Amino acid sequence: MLAGRKYRLKLTDAQAEMCEKFGGICRAVWNTALEQRREYRRRGAWMNYVPQAAELADAKREHEWLRIAPSHILQQTLRDLDRACRTHGTFKVRWRSKTRWAPSFRFPVGNLIVVERVNRKWGRAKLPKLGWVTFRWTRQPGGEIRSATVSRKAGHWYVSFLVEDGVLTPGHHAGTPVGVDRGVVVAATTSGGAFHDREFATAGETTRYRRLQQRLARSKKGSANRRKTIAAMNRIMGRATDRRGDFTAWTANRLATRHSVIVLENLRTKNMTASARGTVARPGRNVRQKAGLNRAILGKGWHRMELAIRNAARQTGTEVVLVNPAYTSQMCNRCKHVDGKSRKSQAVFVCTACGHRDHADVNAAKNILSAAGHAVPACGDLGVTRSAKQEPAASREVPHQLAFELV
Repeated sequence: MLAGRKYRLKLTDAQAEMCEKFGGICRAVWNTALEQRREYRRRGAWMNYVPQAAELADAKREHEWLRIAPSHILQQTLRDLDRACRTHGTFKVRWRSKTRWAPSFRFPVGNLIVVERVNRKWGRAKLPKLGWVTFRWTRQPGGEIRSATVSRKAGHWYVSFLVEDGVLTPGHHAGTPVGVDRGVVVAATTSGGAFHDREFATAGETTRYRRLQQRLARSKKGSANRRKTIAAMNRIMGRATDRRGDFTAWTANRLATRHSVIVLENLRTKNMTASARGTVARPGRNVRQKAGLNRAILGKGWHRMELAIRNAARQTGTEVVLVNPAYTSQMCNRCKHVDGKSRKSQAVFVCTACGHRDHADVNAAKNILSAAGHAVPACGDLGVTRSAKQEPAASREVPHQLAFELV
């Protein structure tokens, strides 16, 4: 199967400057081709990859700056644009802003890429027009390289290899089904009572980031101080993003290894985190509260967790099922009574019909699992040989104490 291998690059000043130029040229090709596609759509006509690639070849003869970048990375940019327009629509694809877009480009021809290990800590790769680039060797690529993507993030350059590792997805998994509830207080809660969560930004980083935001608001656009402030903010946000990625990959690996079926809510995170500000004619309500909820959802990485689980499931043969999220947090898993008043607080669930008590997130995770057709007994165990009165053992992943007392 195809897998990604990402490494941090150690570029020379000349190579870093060349990467900046390649990224800028790809950005210009993307924006120009997108504007051409939109103009054709306004006239009722269509434009796709084939004629744009032919026009790009003609443009390279007229403009010398286009010949700086390798031809295949520009053609790959047009292919990515074509795929984005077909998936999302021509007028919904975004421009690549010079200030907001991080430079990246892809070498799609794998047989032109050579990877060697120099010593225990370092390796090198030969990329077209860049020559030999050094990267931190953290693991073996482990297969045939299909493509390489060079990108910049938080002031550092990285290379990602797309590798065909030759591994096939297993056809059978001996684990048990599990339901996973994603929340804004605890990132992921399982139907077995395990809580997966961690802080992605320290208190000092949060304070520092808010001060940088205030400094950014006072800085002049286009100034050197503004660029320095943005770079400092990107470094803080980059560390938090890396921690979030490590956490989601770690959690997804353990869920996919232990369970044969993982049931998630079918959440459209993009729609859920849309701004409530509205328009001038129809202003939104509770804008500040909605903004806080949006930050909490994005901060816990709901969508990234789902992607990580799907990626880990390919290695273990685990089945990922999506269910309707309606009333999963208000329904009692024992008697199936739905009442919003049953959820006394974020952590306490007491059914108003039968009096069943449980942690609110665990109860929701059990409902998610039941919605996929996997019945969960009231005591929470999935085994048929255990006693119906036996309570499940405490999970090792529980980072905080559960409190079921009513306030």
